[in-house]
Amino acid sequence: MAASQIHLVRHGEVHNPSHVLYGRIPGFGLSERGRSMAKAAADELAEHERPVSRVIASPLQRTQESAAPIASAFDMPIENDARLIEPSNYFEGMRMSSALRNPRNWYAVRNPRKPSWGEPFADIAARMREAIAEAWETTESGDVVLVSHQLPIWMAHSSILGIPLHHDPRKRRCSLSSITTIEYTGKRFAEIGYSEPALLLTAGAVDVGAV
Repeated sequence: MAASQIHLVRHGEVHNPSHVLYGRIPGFGLSERGRSMAKAAADELAEHERPVSRVIASPLQRTQESAAPIASAFDMPIENDARLIEPSNYFEGMRMSSALRNPRNWYAVRNPRKPSWGEPFADIAARMREAIAEAWETTESGDVVLVSHQLPIWMAHSSILGIPLHHDPRKRRCSLSSITTIEYTGKRFAEIGYSEPALLLTAGAVDVGAV
């Protein structure tokens, strides 16, 4: 036996009044709106009566806080998996709008296909696929919720669909508190659904995803 479905859930809005790229910097938790977003994701999973049997999250504060209402809804603990974490990034702590105007930072963006400013896309995709496969294999029954970040979820999506990993960050389909659902078909993992339970809360939200 193994897991039925894997739900990749992105965290909610982060309290980030300076609009910096927060990356792995500690202390960035959810805003009040972000908490409402996280609850919307939990409510959708509960309303669909999915048999969630495990909740696993990236160790960062925003993902732990986003996982909390899901764990509460299904009365289970939050497990941690560092493979779900946000990628490292040269621009952590900076505002991208000003950082890219500084010639001293241009070397960091010399190769957007790798990318040169942080963890390679291929490495992110590989660790996400490992985390997904292990969660599926080690779960006797039911669904697994993996709470992660925009870029790791997009890399998992791209890898599963077999599309190029390099992309325009502005065109990722992975909104705050979105749910990307995948399933094992017998030969491979396939994406079977995508939903945005917090869509009505995203207007005006601060969304500084990793580049």
